[in-house]
Amino acid sequence: MKVTAKLAASALALGALGAAPQASAQDDVFRVGIITFLSGQAAESFGVPAWNGGKTLIDMLNEGGKLPEPYTQRGFGGLTIEAVLVDEAGGATKQVQEFRNLVQREEVDAVIGYVSSADCLAVPPVADELKAFTILYDCGTPRVFEDGEYEYVFRTAAHGAMDNVSLARYLKSQGMQVETISGVNQDYAWGQDSWADFEGAMKQLYPDVEVETSLFPKFGAGQYGAEISALLRARSDVTHSSLWGGDLQGLVLQASARNLHERTQLALSAGDHVIPQLQDKMPEGIILGARGVNGLAAYARGGELEELTMTLWDAYMEEHGVFPVQAPFRMWQAVLGLKAAVEKAMAENGGVKPNDEQLAAAMTGLSWPAPSGVIEMALADGHQAIQPNAIGKTVWDSEADAMRLEEVIYYDSRCVNPPEGVKAADWIAQGFPGAQCDE
Repeated sequence: MKVTAKLAASALALGALGAAPQASAQDDVFRVGIITFLSGQAAESFGVPAWNGGKTLIDMLNEGGKLPEPYTQRGFGGLTIEAVLVDEAGGATKQVQEFRNLVQREEVDAVIGYVSSADCLAVPPVADELKAFTILYDCGTPRVFEDGEYEYVFRTAAHGAMDNVSLARYLKSQGMQVETISGVNQDYAWGQDSWADFEGAMKQLYPDVEVETSLFPKFGAGQYGAEISALLRARSDVTHSSLWGGDLQGLVLQASARNLHERTQLALSAGDHVIPQLQDKMPEGIILGARGVNGLAAYARGGELEELTMTLWDAYMEEHGVFPVQAPFRMWQAVLGLKAAVEKAMAENGGVKPNDEQLAAAMTGLSWPAPSGVIEMALADGHQAIQPNAIGKTVWDSEADAMRLEEVIYYDSRCVNPPEGVKAADWIAQGFPGAQCDE
């Protein structure tokens, strides 16, 4: 696989070797711009694992015959996949310019990117302006498609409402008595939306619940002494957090040192991705999700694991020496979704490499199997995915010297995602009308 890296040091650190290829419009090559954090506090536990997963999968696809059906064909419909790698660090203004560079100078055929919700809100208008086919592979704010409408932009992961509705359902199904809740979430779209969704879902399932404190430290704060003191004073039954990356690592380490987890039930809506870094420093008994049936939640299914899941799990473990968490899983479902869209468009257009319009038409309303389950572009007129989710509790496996999840509950896509045409906040406030749940 050829890789063009915007930051040479980051590229070398990730094993991207060789000189940058020249931009081209070769009919036998499909160039994909991939944007994720390669530096900064979001890189270690999120951006780098996402790219590691993407690199592993792209290498396997280019070699061909490494994956089970329906992914046996080499590359994208026989086209060699060429990745153009960009560091997401630097803020939304910088990312808009990087996006323009990818489309206008690098002449990529598609873009996959963005962890930050701020970047995901800034890039889509530019993508539609340039008529450039774009996949948002991660960012969680529901606002992308609830507040905007785009022709060329798709998100192949469910938005964050799923995480917080699942957490509330998990607490209820486990028979937990919850009278008080608190929260600590980052002060931007992702954190604000996550807390609003969790609070709203809890008030539906626990009508008498009271909010004791809701804290919003700035993104990248790093130090949480004041917040931990406030949470210790509150002693809420449940403390919610959607912090991620270095922020979440910092919160867990600082809170554990002060035994916060012994005073309140910590519930981390998307917390699995810091386990490889923290290992036994992550306390046992923490309730957490992985923004899908990802990482340890996928592994916990044991014999029910699909062949595709285990094939990629084993390949990632062998290449990178650590188990894959949510970031590689979501990169995998984006790349496999793009593969499905390319091959559908080629089948409909005489086997010719598709243009942006043909890709957008093929992706709209598409569904495909991924390691986390079936991904369905079911919302926002076929531009926003829904997917299954899972919540469990951390437990240290002393024999394996590794963290595991226990008491895992799996939720169907249509149990924890709103139906088409309904905003997440409204769906929650109305008591989840149309939810299809087994419990």
